[in-house]
Order: sequence, then C-alpha cells, then structure tokens
Amino acid sequence: MNQQEKLYNTVRTSGVIGIVSGAVVIVFSVAAGVLMIVSGAKLLFAKKNVLI
Repeated sequence: MNQQEKLYNTVRTSGVIGIVSGAVVIVFSVAAGVLMIVSGAKLLFAKKNVLI
C-alpha cells in the first residue's frame, strides 16, 4: 500500500465518522425537540388547573 492509498483511507475514514456523527446529532436533536414540544403541551394543559 503506497502513501496515496494510506492517505485516501485516512480521509475516507474521517469522512465516514463525520457523516455518522452528524446523523447521530440530528436524531438526538429531533428527539429532544419532540420531548420539549410534548412537555410544553403538558404545561399548557396543566395551566388551566392552576389558581392564581
């Protein structure tokens, strides 16, 4: 294996890691957004039962 092939494999591995980590971040951010919307909706419904 020559230097160019080693460099290509290193860059390819780095790219794959970047894509995978980006996909993981997107999945977690979508899940966090959904949880925030659900908890906000629960707070709005619970607001009716609070006497001020």
